[in-house]
This record gives sequence, C-alpha cells and structure tokens, in this order.
Amino acid sequence: MPNLGLKNIESCTVPMKKLLPAILASFAAIGLANTAQAADIVPNAQAGAGKIAMCVGCHGIAHYRTAFPEVYQVPKIAGQSATYLQAALKEYKEGTRKFATMQAIAAPLSEQDMADIAAYYSQQAPARAPATVPAPSPVVKAMLDKANCVSCHGANFSTPLDGSMPKIAGQHPDYLYAALKAYAAPETGVAYGRSNPVMRSLINGQYSLAELRQIADYLGHLPGDVQTVSESRFRK
Repeated sequence: MPNLGLKNIESCTVPMKKLLPAILASFAAIGLANTAQAADIVPNAQAGAGKIAMCVGCHGIAHYRTAFPEVYQVPKIAGQSATYLQAALKEYKEGTRKFATMQAIAAPLSEQDMADIAAYYSQQAPARAPATVPAPSPVVKAMLDKANCVSCHGANFSTPLDGSMPKIAGQHPDYLYAALKAYAAPETGVAYGRSNPVMRSLINGQYSLAELRQIADYLGHLPGDVQTVSESRFRK
C-alpha cells in the first residue's frame, strides 16, 4: 500500500477545536462562491434523467464495485444533496478530485449538465423521516469528536450544515474508508486523491488507517437517506 502520509495521533500539534472556526468559514466561503457562479443555472431534474447514460452502469447497480485504487462499492448517490453532487462533478472535471473514470465522464459536462444530473439524483430517492442514530462506542465517539464531525455533517450524519457537504450516514463503509484515505493521499504523483483543504486538514496525520476504518464502519451502518436505486435494465 502506498504511503498516505498518515502519522501517529500524537504528531498533531493544533487542536481541532482551534481549527474549527476557520474550517467553517472556509465552507461558508466555498458555498457563497458556488452560489454566485451558478446563479444563472436552473437545475432541471427531468433533463438530467436524459443525461445519465454514463452514470447508471455503476451507480444504477446495487453493490457494484470498483477495483481502483482498491476494491470497494461505488457510492450511493440517490438522495444525496444536489449541491454536493454538482460540486463533486465539478471537482472531477477540474481534476481536484482524482479518479480516472469519473474525470473522463465529467470532462465533457457543462455546468448545466452537472446541475441537471445532480438534481435528478437528489430527487431520485426522497428523504426519509429522521431516525434514531445508535450511539458510537466510546473509542469511535472520541475519534468523531476530535474532528467535530457533527458540526458539518449533522448530529445524525444525514443533515449537513449546508448542501455542499455530503450526507454520509448509511453510505457504504468500504467507500467511506476509501474516501477518507483519499484526503490523505499525496496531492501530486498519484492517480487518486482529493484536494479539499478542509477535509485534508482534518484527516491528514490525525488518524491511523485502523481508526479511519472504524469511523467508516460506524457511519456506514447508520440509517440514512442515500440509496442505490437500481435502473430497470439492471433489476433482476
């Protein structure tokens, strides 16, 4: 396995609580910038339904797996925030989120295309009634508290602070683990990884791989809104 730059917890010199105000301010600035840039784009979910031919082969098949950079289930995106999905597609298009298949799919998409596809998937699975979230073990709770995850993703991890942040409750645990590791991947010289500065500051060097897996397992087994809605051509 390549060196992901994960260090011992003791190497962290800046408490997460001191970083939190700056982190939240960064999220707010990103959200405002995205809103301003997309002011003339009106998402159309119906139009999006006609633009997902390249999406359904992975995201329309339950438990479909990718094999790079390791084997894990592709994320559930039905019911995810449209703002987050649109931002993720834009990151793939710009190369700040690296994954060859998704970068190739996003490359030809216009801003309107991305908005329409995001609107389609956000409406594909209606939000469910809030569910009681099982309490984590003391060990996992300490890990979540260290990065103050609930301050951005919500107390039940399905009600993010704003739409630019994903719903993560009920997402595939193996995908969450791969995503968390991607924030610790080197920013250059690799064909995978994510450059979001907020998440990189929270993840990189703060947790061991074993701890990231424990966090992913807990979040992935929570009740959540995100789903994989099988396309009719793939249903058995």
